[in-house]
Amino acid sequence: MSDIRRTVEAVWRIEGARVVATLARMVGDLGSAEDLAQEAVADALAQWPESGVPRNAGAWLTTVAKRRAVDGWRRRGRLDERYRVIARDMATESTEDAEVFEDDVLRLIFTACHPVLGREAQVALTLRVVGGLTTEEISRMFLVPVKTVQQRIVRAKKTLAAAKVPFEVPEPDEWGKRLDAVLAVVYLIFTEGYAATSGDRLIRADLAHEALRLGRMIAGLTPREPEVHGLVALMEFQASRFATRTSADGSPVLLSEQDRTRWDRTQITRAVATLARADAMGRGRANYALQAAIAQCHAVAPTVEDTDWDQIVVLYEALVRLTSNPVVELNRAIAVSMASGPETALRIVDRLVESDALRGSHLLPSVRGELLARLGRREEAVSELVTAAGLVGNARQRDVLMAKAAALRVAPEVS
Repeated sequence: MSDIRRTVEAVWRIEGARVVATLARMVGDLGSAEDLAQEAVADALAQWPESGVPRNAGAWLTTVAKRRAVDGWRRRGRLDERYRVIARDMATESTEDAEVFEDDVLRLIFTACHPVLGREAQVALTLRVVGGLTTEEISRMFLVPVKTVQQRIVRAKKTLAAAKVPFEVPEPDEWGKRLDAVLAVVYLIFTEGYAATSGDRLIRADLAHEALRLGRMIAGLTPREPEVHGLVALMEFQASRFATRTSADGSPVLLSEQDRTRWDRTQITRAVATLARADAMGRGRANYALQAAIAQCHAVAPTVEDTDWDQIVVLYEALVRLTSNPVVELNRAIAVSMASGPETALRIVDRLVESDALRGSHLLPSVRGELLARLGRREEAVSELVTAAGLVGNARQRDVLMAKAAALRVAPEVS
């Protein structure tokens, strides 16, 4: 039975989005579609040990779920036009065009990321119905109880039903805003995997790789959207360094100290091509494409010293103007410190301190501490690093900050 369960889970991971999307188009409700799909999965667990795994397992799940929908309507006396539509679709199912499936999955993604839902609900629902993850997998990814994930998904489906959110791709004038929300959800999942905000691991590779898989799926469904390709390129560049971002004991390894010969060159090549595809559309670089271009500067440089820091500063300046994001401005300060020295960068950081834009974040005192240390202002640097350690949620990052502060305390004076 364990082998069958693993097989069913693998089928669901691959085919789940298409199954739910096809059902949602027919029953008109994402919540009902997901429930029907799960009932079909339960049937598979019961029947496949005896009958064997069907050749087209995804189609099997879809057909069983449709029959359950018809049975439910029959019991409720609602065998009307909807029944005829279902029957016609079931009869022609084997000849359905692949483009129809792609449209359905795209509708599913936009529905799961509808702005009527909060971000936590969008993430949970996207991972569940689009990514095909179980609630147990999602709970492990975000270090929350299974019950919490289940409640988020249930509330999300109820909210979509109460708001009567249609299962459709938005109108052209709403496309950009809605696509931005979809990409923001995918990027949020990736960044939590790239640098976990809590727990005792720096990298949550399972989360990051799931986000990358979702990003590639969306890029395949929206090939003419440059920012989608920009996001995929960014994630590819960042993921290419995973093998070198932590040491054997799990502690973080700084970019300057990473073994660049171990970076995944195949993934970097793929990222370069993906960013070039976005640029070839001639619509300019937006948020994710600019970030990808910055990541490319790091990825192609053989050493830290060979990095084109001046180009990175220019790219960050464009990104700051585009986003007005204080974290981006802080990253620009880091690049400026490499291109022009820590004193110039410190002035940028001090302006951020005055603006109070990053209150409560460990990032600002962390960067400020690094710059003060480079300027020889050790006592101030130690104070900032200790402050940062008190604010950070990830245990690995906290250890690194405290180790830096301790090293500064015992370092000999430079005359």
